[in-house]
Amino acid sequence: MDEILKYFPDLSSEQIERFKALGHLYPEWNDKINVISRKDIDNLYSHHILHSLAIAKFVTPVDGTQMIDLGTGGGFPGIPLAIFWPGCKFHLIDRIGKKIKVAAAIADALGLDNVTFQHGDMGECKLKADYVISRAVMQLDELVKISVRNISQQGRNKLPNGLICLKGGELSSELGRVKRPLIDVPLSDYFTEEYFKTKDLIYVKL
Repeated sequence: MDEILKYFPDLSSEQIERFKALGHLYPEWNDKINVISRKDIDNLYSHHILHSLAIAKFVTPVDGTQMIDLGTGGGFPGIPLAIFWPGCKFHLIDRIGKKIKVAAAIADALGLDNVTFQHGDMGECKLKADYVISRAVMQLDELVKISVRNISQQGRNKLPNGLICLKGGELSSELGRVKRPLIDVPLSDYFTEEYFKTKDLIYVKL
């Protein structure tokens, strides 16, 4: 939890309590249904929650902004961002039903009322969103291809509607295959921990 307060010191008491609650909810659920690598659960705050909140360093959406979390797994980045932005709406999608079950149970335990869930493919989602968000799901050009139909043409934020995803490793070949305007931000610009030296945030205008 200290990692979160280090970079986001102005959280409300309710946000702090919800972020603290994730510290026991995820390990409890992970013992039943594996949504985070057993070897990585001890790094929950830095590798998963803080990583998700990198998006909050990049964009400040207005209340009412709709986001679709594509391939959310156990709820990343959607659940940490739903805590951080209670005035925004999040729709979390994953093909694996047991992972959606965990994410929904955690959101319910936290009392989050700005999150909805869908078990299935992005192609089955009819929702229009300001942003599609994603964390280490698939190649960037594929993400762009399946996200574009769900992006609303009605912009309400300073940052134009599009895709915001968190990725790691060597990205030059992926970026080269995308023929749309994009921004690549190394997460080491935001966070000093070693883990983030090989992580990036990619925004693609759609």
